[in-house]
Amino acid sequence: MNLSGNQRRVYLLALGLLVLAVALVCAWSLWLRPAGTAAPAQPDARGAEPSAQPETTAEPMGVSSNAGAEPESDGVQKVSTIVYYQDNYGYLVPVMCSVPLEDGIAKATLNRMVQSVGNDMQAARLGLRTVLPENTKIDLDISEGLARIDLSKEVLNMADAAAESNMVSAIVQTLTEFDSVEKVEFLIDGKKRDTLTHGTSVAGTFTRGDINLETAEPTVSLSASEPMTLYFPADSGAVIVPVTRMVREGADVNTAVMELAKGPSNQDMLESVVPPGCGLIDVNVENGVAKLNFTGEFVNLVQNSDGGRMALKALVLTCTQFKGVDSVEIYVDGVKYDAGDLGVPSFVNVADSIVYDYIQTQSAMIFDFE
Repeated sequence: MNLSGNQRRVYLLALGLLVLAVALVCAWSLWLRPAGTAAPAQPDARGAEPSAQPETTAEPMGVSSNAGAEPESDGVQKVSTIVYYQDNYGYLVPVMCSVPLEDGIAKATLNRMVQSVGNDMQAARLGLRTVLPENTKIDLDISEGLARIDLSKEVLNMADAAAESNMVSAIVQTLTEFDSVEKVEFLIDGKKRDTLTHGTSVAGTFTRGDINLETAEPTVSLSASEPMTLYFPADSGAVIVPVTRMVREGADVNTAVMELAKGPSNQDMLESVVPPGCGLIDVNVENGVAKLNFTGEFVNLVQNSDGGRMALKALVLTCTQFKGVDSVEIYVDGVKYDAGDLGVPSFVNVADSIVYDYIQTQSAMIFDFE
């Protein structure tokens, strides 16, 4: 990217304003009531106060118990929890967030997903949006693996079926991140319903499902295929989006990398992980290391605005989801490629690092001179 002196000054000014805006958002969000604060408990459909006790011991899956609750500089204890937001195209995006420690952390996590000034500002910092309508009240009772959630009538005013479906999926995904939840049951305004306003089913119980399921190709028989999770960078370059693709072959690391090399089904919404024209030569797993061998075009990855950092992260996440794969090495035409730090991320998206990564990307663009 070639910039004139004036263009460089404009970019530097824009970056400075971005940093200032992020600082102001952080200060504003601290001034507001913490978004993770749970709403007062409401009686559920059985007329009983929901028990919060099961929630106090719940812990999101994939979050190390060693992290626990850590005291912050302001003396407030924080705990990691996984919140599901959506991007501008409707893809659900899981983000690990640090929230104040309190009883009923599962309910507090869901309350962060409700539209409000504070929640929307925090989501906007990540380039994402909340999924539950404004003023939604939430009751939650977790017992013997079942999370019984009662949503207030505001959820009957969603814009369309897509918004309803995203909300239901986000709630189920969020709750089943906790080890104490296997199934989710919905009540609306204290009553059972079969569907929401635009026809989205809320009947029966829900288990953790496939996230961001791609539309199957006509040649793929769903009965003869199995789901596989692939990770792609969002077009914003700030977050990684998990996508479920149905494949005919076995769901192993070899197939996953081949499917990843094909790119996302919609190139306008997600970014490819490998550069155009790049082919996959082979994949070998030795002693827990997945060795990915690409053709020479792979070196063009550094031409990405972030130097290929997010694409490499997506590669590592896609490979290390499989048992027996602990790390990744990249080879180009059989020669080991220096891809920098290919450590396994603690989680697909971590809130504290998203804004930092975005600023780093913009800085790289500014100082990318030939």
